[in-house]
Amino acid sequence: MATPPAGPGHSRAGQEEPRHLVVGHISKAHGTRGEVFVWPLTDNPEDVFAAGEEVRLALPDGEPEPDPDAPPLVVERQRPFKRGLLVKFEALDDRTAVEPLAGRYVTVPMEKLPPLEEGEVYYHQLLGAEVVTAEGRVVGRVREVYETEPAHLLEVLGDGKVHLIPFTERVVKEVDVARRRVVIEPPAGLLEI
Repeated sequence: MATPPAGPGHSRAGQEEPRHLVVGHISKAHGTRGEVFVWPLTDNPEDVFAAGEEVRLALPDGEPEPDPDAPPLVVERQRPFKRGLLVKFEALDDRTAVEPLAGRYVTVPMEKLPPLEEGEVYYHQLLGAEVVTAEGRVVGRVREVYETEPAHLLEVLGDGKVHLIPFTERVVKEVDVARRRVVIEPPAGLLEI
């Protein structure tokens, strides 16, 4: 499991961990009764967007809400819709009230997320990490993580080249979050692409 970081100000080596993580993106208002369409950006949207849960908004560029004293939004209800969720927040009862939310990210405090299982990481913990082969060859540093099927990809920049490394057990042999290091065993030719 990995969860996207709290916007473009991704945690980099030497920076402190984010206090909030992005868990969804509000695409647009839906209907006339205050629902919004949310693209979930978490592995457990049914828990994050459960009735009574509090979330906060981030700006469209992923930066935190400029008013830290702004009250959180409270989820009134949610239901699956297409590949996302329709979410209704308390006290936002019509389309006019929710239209300004379009394009905003939804965040939750780190401490509200379930603890990671053994071997799991958050995406922000990979950003800036050094990528090396099992033989010790430095490939570069993780610049971005892409959620793709069938496997997520690490975008690694090194020696003026960009490498896309599948984030699979077959290729990624070790992730050392504390040392900010990812050890890979790339298949033949992967680093020459």
